[in-house]
Amino acid sequence: MSRRGGLVRHQLFIPRELSERLAALAARPGVTRSSILAEALDAWLSRKGISELQERFGPRLDTMTRALARIERNSQIEIEILALLARYLLTSVPPLAEGDDAGRAQGRERFEWFTMKVAEAFRAGRGSFGTRSGS
Repeated sequence: MSRRGGLVRHQLFIPRELSERLAALAARPGVTRSSILAEALDAWLSRKGISELQERFGPRLDTMTRALARIERNSQIEIEILALLARYLLTSVPPLAEGDDAGRAQGRERFEWFTMKVAEAFRAGRGSFGTRSGS
């Protein structure tokens, strides 16, 4: 191998038919066999590198994509449940009378109980239906 201007000489053997196709391509003005082979080799090596990355990280990325799809689906279900519950409560429960302090106190107690139960469920890592959080 000799070096000239940053180029390295290689000797290789290719089938005759491929050599003839290479010669036909190199017959165009401004194109050389070396430039065609260098470009083809670069493209092949680039694709090979991408393939290796896909093989290495593809399964992991596929798993993460499926997990994110499940999270998105579950979130949309939760939002719909919350919206239906809010609509039901707002349309079926009458507002408290202006001076109903006992009703307001009971509402505060219920809300505190509700937030306490949510906090307990998250601390214990369980959902409302006894399932693990995030499942």
